Amino acid sequence: MDEQKQPPAGVSAGQSGEPQSHQAARRWPWVLIIVALVLLLGFIAYWTHRQPRQSAGGGGGRFGGGGGTNTMMISTATATNGDIGIYVEALGTVTPVYTVSVAARVAGQIVKVNYQEGQHVRVGDSLVEIDPGPYQAAVDQAQGQLEHDAALLEDARIDLARYKEALSSNAIPAQQYETQLATVHEDEGLVKLDQGNLDSAKVNLAYCHITSPITGRVGLRLVDPGNLVQANGTTPLVVVAQLQPITVIFTVAEDSLPQILAAVRRGGTIPMEVYDHEDQTKITTGTLETLDNEINTSSGTLKLRGVCSNEDESLFPNQFVNVHLLVDTLRGVAVLPNTVIQRNSDTAFVYLLTPTNTVEMHPITVGATDGTVSQVDGLEAGAVVAANNFNRLIDGAKVALRPESGGAGERPGGATRARHGAGGRGTNSWSHGRGGRGTNAPTDGQGAHADE
Repeated sequence: MDEQKQPPAGVSAGQSGEPQSHQAARRWPWVLIIVALVLLLGFIAYWTHRQPRQSAGGGGGRFGGGGGTNTMMISTATATNGDIGIYVEALGTVTPVYTVSVAARVAGQIVKVNYQEGQHVRVGDSLVEIDPGPYQAAVDQAQGQLEHDAALLEDARIDLARYKEALSSNAIPAQQYETQLATVHEDEGLVKLDQGNLDSAKVNLAYCHITSPITGRVGLRLVDPGNLVQANGTTPLVVVAQLQPITVIFTVAEDSLPQILAAVRRGGTIPMEVYDHEDQTKITTGTLETLDNEINTSSGTLKLRGVCSNEDESLFPNQFVNVHLLVDTLRGVAVLPNTVIQRNSDTAFVYLLTPTNTVEMHPITVGATDGTVSQVDGLEAGAVVAANNFNRLIDGAKVALRPESGGAGERPGGATRARHGAGGRGTNSWSHGRGGRGTNAPTDGQGAHADE
């Protein structure tokens, strides 16, 4: 039997017949597996740590993080006590108090146009002159006929005086005296007729000088010098419209009539605001002047007329406008910006900020709306609500206030928008008192911001 070889001292049995290079090759796969596991665990830890940070900026509504460590950055708005107007809104047309289409009263040739297009004229200002020659000749003719007949009347009266003296002494028969008396009366009639003809000729002569019957603004020139015009023609020579003051005629539904009549019975003037045809820009203000005396049965509407001073001539005849008639004012009510009020299929609500820096869905009842604010019931003045990021908020979501928000309770009190107060439409600056209409861009940083 061959002698079995024994492994050298210090070498194990497993290593006795295997080179070291083979052992190293078998260890490499295990090393790679361990490294891969370490990288996988590190990636999982990194992703798990990163996701809550993203959720803090995105809120619980979209990512499901209603509470816990997810925090949503929001701006806020504060409910305030203020006055809010109750308005009846209607479509209207600007209508001058007086509009005159000046026409010729006599026929003739135009010799002069004395106005400029768009000129402001006063009562009695000369507008157009028609050739007065023929009418001056008629005046002279009537004057001559009057003087002739007046001389005949004077001679007849002298003869009548003589006949009267002769009759007293029975020198002439009474019939001769009576005949002369009739002649005097006849001549007196002729003189009156001549005087009437003279006055008529003078009137026609005056019609050759056409003047403005009202104070207002003339339109575009409709005739030129040299044109022949007819008396009382259908084409006017010039149109004059009064612009100061000016009226607005508008129609309201008959359902609004009780509110308007109640305001009229309370006495005083009823304020009226006039906005452009897009109902965005306030043009001017005025007051209600009168109501029509009947409702249109075919449309169920009533016509009203308001008057504006129009000192800046911002209103123009036949301009299409929107009218807001103030019929009542609610005083000391809770108001909120319209942008913070949310609605679902059941009710209107707001996201109310709680002391624990979370928000809760708080139902409210929306009353009168005035521009960019609305009356709300079910919310006390001073309550702080979320003003943006509504698509990411849910009931109980954890929130943090934006630095520019200033925190709860720092919004100035009395920030309301009453349309009958100072300011018009445009950028709405939230401040003490009354703002204007338009986009809601609060200057104190607590209003609505765009969703991020």
